[in-house]
Amino acid sequence: MTTTALLPVDALEVVILVDNVSDALLASSDVARRPVLSLSPEREQLLAEHGYSLLLTVERDGTRHSILYDAGFSRVAALHNLDVLGVKINELRAIVLSHGHGDHHGGLLGMVSRVGRHGLPLVLHPDAWLDRKIVFPDGREVAAPPPSHNDLDRENVELIEERGPTMLIDSSVLVTGQVERRTDFEPGFPIQYRRRGRDWEPDYMVWDDQGVIVHVRDKGLVVMSSCSHSGVINVLWNAQRLTGVQRLHAFVGGCHLSGAIMEPVIQRTVEEIGALRLDHLIPGHCTGWRATHQLARLFPDAFVQSSVGTMLRF
Repeated sequence: MTTTALLPVDALEVVILVDNVSDALLASSDVARRPVLSLSPEREQLLAEHGYSLLLTVERDGTRHSILYDAGFSRVAALHNLDVLGVKINELRAIVLSHGHGDHHGGLLGMVSRVGRHGLPLVLHPDAWLDRKIVFPDGREVAAPPPSHNDLDRENVELIEERGPTMLIDSSVLVTGQVERRTDFEPGFPIQYRRRGRDWEPDYMVWDDQGVIVHVRDKGLVVMSSCSHSGVINVLWNAQRLTGVQRLHAFVGGCHLSGAIMEPVIQRTVEEIGALRLDHLIPGHCTGWRATHQLARLFPDAFVQSSVGTMLRF
């Protein structure tokens, strides 16, 4: 099998711009630097929401370059948190969209406007444009509209639609494209449907689900996956397959193990994560409290609690 020539970087910084949790009392560690606590009601505070966004900065040969991975749910949360943290994104090299759900693309236009650059690359899978809905077992339906193609065109974004891998920042950041499905226990998203003409059809595979991989020199792969609709084990195995690098240094992102439909997968997932022997495990967003508790209990040396504003350095 041909692997992708992902070049190692000297360091990777990951700022958690949007996540479901904001905990101002978390302590910093060797890997995670937490925001400075302020109890002043007059100071703007970080916002959490049901969404996800990461700002990634790679360092290599004395230079630093950044990309944005997803933009959160609302139009305001990611921008607000950038301002609270005092982080500038004027020199952003690209934006990557993990998949077409609103809790990941809702803040896109605000981010593009903030960067203020014509031709900013936006990497996404073609299925991210699908019109979808979620149908719960009790019959409730929730619309899951895609990002607005017209609005992004008006912002002069350079759309890069790829089903396969994409290299960014001089071959130091790899966007996975659609993830190879190999496990026999990760079900995708069984309650999702896509519109075809006037009808709806099952869309449980969520082929647009894609992650980002960085190879940190002498440490291994850092794998980031906003929702892991492909299954987090498939995501991690796929990273090894694409790069030919077996050592997994860290996982950052959502594991999609929340809710009654996905919780039966937790035990097998945790067993497989244990076999992969990650140095650092930072689950967030849609991982769910049951899975998060299990991961924290079983892998205390690797587990890092995710929280808005945290800067991870590998």
